[in-house]
Amino acid sequence: MDETTQAFELPIARSQNTGSGDPLDRISVRDYTRDVEIGAFQAERGVTQRIRFNVVLEVSHHAAAETDDVDQVLSYDTITEAIDAQLTAERINLLETLAERVAERVLVNKKAVRIFVRIEKLDRIPGTLGVEIVRNRITGDAVVQKLKDHPVETAEVVAPLVVFLPNETLESDALPKWLDAVAGHELPVILCVDDPVQSLPTSGALMANRRIALLGIEQNAWVLAGKDPRCVVVSSRTELDWALKNGQLSVWAPSKIVLDAVEKPDIKNFSAENLAIWFASVFSAQALIVAGGKHQSLSGALHVSDPADIIAK
Repeated sequence: MDETTQAFELPIARSQNTGSGDPLDRISVRDYTRDVEIGAFQAERGVTQRIRFNVVLEVSHHAAAETDDVDQVLSYDTITEAIDAQLTAERINLLETLAERVAERVLVNKKAVRIFVRIEKLDRIPGTLGVEIVRNRITGDAVVQKLKDHPVETAEVVAPLVVFLPNETLESDALPKWLDAVAGHELPVILCVDDPVQSLPTSGALMANRRIALLGIEQNAWVLAGKDPRCVVVSSRTELDWALKNGQLSVWAPSKIVLDAVEKPDIKNFSAENLAIWFASVFSAQALIVAGGKHQSLSGALHVSDPADIIAK
């Protein structure tokens, strides 16, 4: 077939047309459709859309046909479970990223050889939007060489101490002592700040008000960063993981992690306090500490009135 025709065929046609003289067996999942929150545009946040998966997996030869033994084959569930696990793991903006992650999850199986993944959005236009990738499993000496060229980082991230700074502490003369105390703690520390003191604009839309509230908290995060150069505002999970490994004192800017989360905080009880509780849970914090102030509504938090007491927590 010509290249244009082949481009719009299902992945099974592509796999057949690019097969070798000694073709591999293929298993496939066709038109597997899920409702997913995905996309980089604002209109795609807070809503789900239908995503269709077509996957063809080429597998190494086996004797299952002769033995009729299910343990000798790679199950179709390997594909659908990889898709479901990835959709549960994190919110993703790009179909390209989702396709790559699904392929990686499937290709860890030793029986997998080559995978074709096509993912399409069904609700964005009258037709479909999609991407398709082809990936091979790296085996043998190639794996050894890849690990030499790109060593896998194995450093374990220690569960952090999450410290909530109320506005009373943020604006007090004692702030430097609080920051000295948290910076000197043996555990890595992530700072969460309060809602801003000034009133914020409001909208008639709940989702808009949530974004405004998040931006208000981020304003306070930048206020803190301006008071002490040790405080670095971070917004992504990757940045925070790096900070925990390298001893950086981070101030959490919540918008990206909240909006990208699969399990989001309660939108009806949206406040800096509830976000701090949610964040401490997401990052499996060893403790959530309130540094001074009069906040008593942080469930499960330890309230500390003296900076010197943080070291003991």
